[in-house]
Amino acid sequence: MWGLTLAGVIALLALDFLVTRRPHEVSMKEAAGWSAFYIALPLAFGGWIWSQYGQQTGVEYLTGYLVEKSLSVDNLFVFMLLLTAFAVPAVLQQRVLLWGIIGALVLRGIFIALGAAFLANFAVAFLVFGIILLATGVKILRDQVTGAGHDVDVATMRSVRLIRRFMPVTDDYRGTRMSVVENGRRMLTPFAVVVVAVFATDIVFAVDSVPAVYGITGDPYLVFATNAFALLGLRALYFVLQGALSKLVHLGYGLAAILGFIGVKLVLHWAHGVWPGVPTIPTVWSLVVIVAILGVVTATSLYATRGEDGDAEGSAHVAEPGAQHHR
Repeated sequence: MWGLTLAGVIALLALDFLVTRRPHEVSMKEAAGWSAFYIALPLAFGGWIWSQYGQQTGVEYLTGYLVEKSLSVDNLFVFMLLLTAFAVPAVLQQRVLLWGIIGALVLRGIFIALGAAFLANFAVAFLVFGIILLATGVKILRDQVTGAGHDVDVATMRSVRLIRRFMPVTDDYRGTRMSVVENGRRMLTPFAVVVVAVFATDIVFAVDSVPAVYGITGDPYLVFATNAFALLGLRALYFVLQGALSKLVHLGYGLAAILGFIGVKLVLHWAHGVWPGVPTIPTVWSLVVIVAILGVVTATSLYATRGEDGDAEGSAHVAEPGAQHHR
């Protein structure tokens, strides 16, 4: 299973490189088609897991996938801000996202292996992971309340400052090239710098997501499979949700609640091993709670932003009463 899954992930990444080999702007039709594919594939795989390994394993996989997909949507906010801050041309955006996905897969693979070893050798690991998720949930909630949840200051990023200190950077993009030779010296392009910035944010995302899915299942294979499937569809999902992301104004509250819930679940699991009378939370109930939270924050977000499109359109007409529309 490990060999087949890794081969499948590599094949899908190779397919994505073929799709993005010619830089182009992504149409909604193209993005929607690939998004549908990358949602249908993990769901079909989940159905196969359920049929082959039973309900418990199937529910663990589906719950873990839902958690990882939810966290990946939040990650898209940061990717959007990075692409905007670096003024990445539209034709190059999907290649930047693809490099970010590859970096995330590698980093999460490392974190998953370390997490599995930690859990296998130290029972207190469940308590440690639970505290990490509770602290992360509190941070997300605080950032949501203060409105600082997705601020990105490129100039202060350590990775960017380090690159600019040791390597010169060209003033403009050179397609998908990472570096060029000008006047006899090697120079990086802004494309390379934004890829490194995305890699740096991938590390932060891995710290949150891996303990979260370990709170659903202790099987390293399911942890990797759910992470891989959630990440592989990000490139296309970014362009589908690019306009809708701004409407998910309450997503931070939902993610804080989900991470807090899984954190409590892990702490209870650790406490149950120490004091058998302490109750634990079944995975089925985890799935129910996570679906309910996501449904509520999506509904409240859409309700809170229900009039924004009309207001923006009305403002445009007031500002430019004589403007004509051209195709």
